[in-house]
Amino acid sequence: MGPGPLRRNRLYEQVVHQLLTWAAAAGLGPGDRLPAERELAASLGVSRATLAQALVALEVTGVVAVRHGDGTVLLVAPRADTVLAALNARREDLGDVIEAREALEVRLAALAAARRTPADLAEIDAALAAMAADVGSGGRGVAGDERFHAAVTAAGHSALLARFMAEIADRIRDSRIESLSQEGRPHRSLEGHRAIADAIRAGDPDAAAAAMAAHIHLVSDVPLLGGG
Repeated sequence: MGPGPLRRNRLYEQVVHQLLTWAAAAGLGPGDRLPAERELAASLGVSRATLAQALVALEVTGVVAVRHGDGTVLLVAPRADTVLAALNARREDLGDVIEAREALEVRLAALAAARRTPADLAEIDAALAAMAADVGSGGRGVAGDERFHAAVTAAGHSALLARFMAEIADRIRDSRIESLSQEGRPHRSLEGHRAIADAIRAGDPDAAAAAMAAHIHLVSDVPLLGGG
């Protein structure tokens, strides 16, 4: 029996290695900005789609920061094998993170529908507006997404559940970045947020829980971290 097909993420892993090697040869270090994606893809001889996956891998492992309107900035200059090992660790962790989100955030959404205050609703609406503005201008809405989930957690008024959420916040961030980097995902995620907010505003715990469960199912589809 042969070795079987290559994992679908193999190509972007090769590009991660290629990109870091290129950056080192070009003398780029922390704080330096990478070329635009079109130019960088041409320099590396790869497709923009595969380069985009590689950049997301570097972002979730803390190697680069992608700033809407300001390009991609190198934060550190690690070895490629270190980056790939870190990414593999996150990939193995993803299932546990999804289970934790389902257990915590679905319950928090229900609690928020029962316990939310006018101030809680105002913060939820502000988070929705911030994400909508970012997505509307071509951004991914990462900060607004994080703010929305934090607002729902706060509206649940459960100190212990909020503490549990804080403990997995960094792990959620990785899947959030990769999820919102997929084409069309920011708009669909925003729609999910609005459904959750509507149910919380209506004071309907069952609907809020169902909307949150559906949302987590959507955003947990992260091919890069999911491996294959």
